[in-house]
Amino acid sequence: MTRIIASLDEIAAGYDALLVDLWGCYHNGLEPYPAAVAALRRYRAAGGLVILLTNAPRPAAGVARFLAGIGAPEDTHDGIMSSGEACQRSMRSGRYGRRFHYVGPDRDLGMLAEIGLAPAPVEEAEAILLVGLFDDATETPEDYDPQIAAWRARALPVLCANPDIIVDRGTERLWCAGAIAQRYEQAGGPVVWYGKPHPPSYEAAFALLDEVAGRAVPRARVLAIGDGIHTDVAGGHAQSVDALFITGGIAAEAMGSDIENPDPDRLAAFCAAEGQTPRFAMGRFR
Repeated sequence: MTRIIASLDEIAAGYDALLVDLWGCYHNGLEPYPAAVAALRRYRAAGGLVILLTNAPRPAAGVARFLAGIGAPEDTHDGIMSSGEACQRSMRSGRYGRRFHYVGPDRDLGMLAEIGLAPAPVEEAEAILLVGLFDDATETPEDYDPQIAAWRARALPVLCANPDIIVDRGTERLWCAGAIAQRYEQAGGPVVWYGKPHPPSYEAAFALLDEVAGRAVPRARVLAIGDGIHTDVAGGHAQSVDALFITGGIAAEAMGSDIENPDPDRLAAFCAAEGQTPRFAMGRFR
């Protein structure tokens, strides 16, 4: 059974470190949640370590700039690891060549520029770098079916820098790169996934955690926190890490009318249907 808690304070003493999701947990895409900021400051003041682990399709330095831009303070965390960071490290290795056809908004072209590359025409590409939709305010994954057919015809590998399917920005729900990658995979195309719940991002996050801790932090003393049942919760479980499921994020509609307090029966039914049982749950991170 998942234990519903009202505050991180109830369980904080059981963990030396937190892996904290961003969208829907720490911020809503427009501003940080004050209660989440207060919770992390309180946890760190008591000696805990915090790594922000996000499926943002940009390097960690870019995530830090984004957080600063929405007014997030620097004293809530000890480090940042992103799916974009893990993807960019793989691109640097040369394993997938050097000619990437870029799919995503202009703001994330730095994924290529920062490693000395320019976007390649799809006809010349060795792989697809999938960061997101060109315009997530107006497009849907189905709009990319003609491009998917072209990629599939050449069996191009798609490097998906954000495996999320959807995300909430304020009150607006938007499609993410994972929705396009999923359609490509269903069409028979090869996809290389970065970010939660896939191992590369966790391996990098644990390495960063051990670095800032100055020691190896046992995974039994790490808690994964986020609103994605198939990313934050499933990813944590795959790494033998306990999970705190934030039900007031993308799953809020399934949890009843009180976003701060999930209905226990609805929570149990949701988790059973999704095949995941987080150790803890709360409405909003606080």
